[in-house]
Amino acid sequence: MITPNQFKKGAKIEVDGEPYTIVEYLHIKMGRGGANVRTKIKSLLSGNVIERTYKSDEKIKQPDFEEKEMQYLYKDGESYVFMDNETYEQVFVPEGDVGELADFMPENLNVYVLLFNQKPMGVQLPNFVELPVAQTDPGLKGDTVSGGSKPATVSTGGVVQVPLFINEGDVLKIDTRTGTYMERVRSAR
Repeated sequence: MITPNQFKKGAKIEVDGEPYTIVEYLHIKMGRGGANVRTKIKSLLSGNVIERTYKSDEKIKQPDFEEKEMQYLYKDGESYVFMDNETYEQVFVPEGDVGELADFMPENLNVYVLLFNQKPMGVQLPNFVELPVAQTDPGLKGDTVSGGSKPATVSTGGVVQVPLFINEGDVLKIDTRTGTYMERVRSAR
């Protein structure tokens, strides 16, 4: 249980048996009497955004989430298939719950799947992944007008800005939280 005074952006709460994440919150202090907290919360099941006002001393239940380590197997239509590393059961996560993370999620990668009442809600990738460059334009010597970077498409389909010296086949370390290039791990040559 938490109180509205402990709210922060991205915190998870349970409203009417459904998990929500806090999008916005604002503490409001009236002249006399207690403070209120006005919030905008987004349903993790349906994606609907609603507004709620809570008294500052009100107790709010936190949802009972479970994070399970699973292995990403493949994409099947509009779902991604993950395998529980302990029970070998397969779980289907809708494309919308994975979102842009799929750009940096190679097959056989171990990830954490967020479950609410045994229903998959989302995926959390490791902070860094190593992916080979599938396609990039050759960098021209002395071409630093564009800031010394160029777009590169990695094997999973994601596009990152990389330095001019990166070539096709190079293996890159990518920060999955921001989708940015960190370093070249191995050169293709």
